[in-house]
Amino acid sequence: MPDTVSTVLEQGRSRLFLEQGRSRLSSTPLLNKVPAITATFWLIKILSTTIGETFADYLAVQVGLGTAVTDGAMMTLLAIALVAQLRARRLVPWLYWLTVVLVSIVGTQITDFFTDTLGVSLYVSTAVFTVILAVVFTVWWRQERTLAITAIDTPRRERYYWGAILTTFALGTAGGDLATEALSLGFRNGAFIFGGLILGVWLGRRLGLNAVLAFWIAYVLTRPLGASLGDLLTQARDFGGLGLGASLTSLVFLAVIVALVAREQVNATRHGIRAKGEAPAVSPHRDYAWAAAGAVAVVAAAVVLAPSPTPAVAAPTAAGTAGKPAPVNPLEADPTSPIGDLRPFAVIVDDVAARTKKGDLSAATARIKDLEVAWDNGEAAMKPASPDDWHAMDSAIDAALTALRATPPTKAASLSALTSLQSTIGTLEKKQ
Repeated sequence: MPDTVSTVLEQGRSRLFLEQGRSRLSSTPLLNKVPAITATFWLIKILSTTIGETFADYLAVQVGLGTAVTDGAMMTLLAIALVAQLRARRLVPWLYWLTVVLVSIVGTQITDFFTDTLGVSLYVSTAVFTVILAVVFTVWWRQERTLAITAIDTPRRERYYWGAILTTFALGTAGGDLATEALSLGFRNGAFIFGGLILGVWLGRRLGLNAVLAFWIAYVLTRPLGASLGDLLTQARDFGGLGLGASLTSLVFLAVIVALVAREQVNATRHGIRAKGEAPAVSPHRDYAWAAAGAVAVVAAAVVLAPSPTPAVAAPTAAGTAGKPAPVNPLEADPTSPIGDLRPFAVIVDDVAARTKKGDLSAATARIKDLEVAWDNGEAAMKPASPDDWHAMDSAIDAALTALRATPPTKAASLSALTSLQSTIGTLEKKQ
């Protein structure tokens, strides 16, 4: 019996010790879990925003994972990274920025789900995310009496911070799409407009605008700015971009991000994490130099790697009929539509339909991949011109993709979807 009592008492002391340890751990202030707000911070933020969107598109379309698999994978990775970030007791630069990239992807996917899948108006989604962000800030302020990111030094504050960050990405996506698509500003004008607004916030800060308010406004605006810059680089020259494509743009941005984050990681290891009130370990001038070098590297890569404009090709001539144009499918005869030239897409659709009619569904499935990639590449330029018409075409393409990628696909269902897609293209071309 004494041994039993002793064992019970020992177990009780052990549990009490563990509970006290957990209590001390949860109440002990953390070192600030957010990097210093410098020029390098803003550059990495913008690049992270862009690579988040382009990389997700690359996985879904070019790699062929599809939207559902990509969304699920990114949400799972975000959950893992966020748990690791919240469990860390101090700032780990590579982990922090990995979490930001994943939040960027998921925030974009949330908005796209509401807009493209559920058909929610961008006006509505922008308003809803604005309200949600206001609620997060209100609750955060009432409990903590600060929204400053220089004071993310308790577990509860950090949870509020990441909740706000996720909402800002969703809001930035919705607001950016509202401006560039619903208001038909386009990605080139969007880059100038959102860049100008951020410059205005910076000037306002210089003139006395509250630092916390200025930060959060700029943080929201960097999301549509990064997306507009990404579209400018990835879109084909025919659509007004530089034609780098999603994969090359992602690699360039990733290389710059890795270099800048590695520098932050080295500084954190060498100098430790800056506590509140301490001067930065690296001088602001050196930080500006690093940020400038990163920006120059992006611009240089865009100039060097961008493909040259493709010269116009003369119309083909029919075999055996010198000087006379080859017969043209009426579907491709009209070069215009409310969303631009649909002839390149129509050619692919005709080819897929021909292979399907022959019963070669595997070849048709492989060929329709070209349509998916081309359509995705043209989205940023075509969608703002007429969002309703773009969605009509997008829905018809999705139906064709679904039919040919069924398990197993059937000739009848595939031909029906392709015929409907051809009809949609013809209807759009007649509108202009």
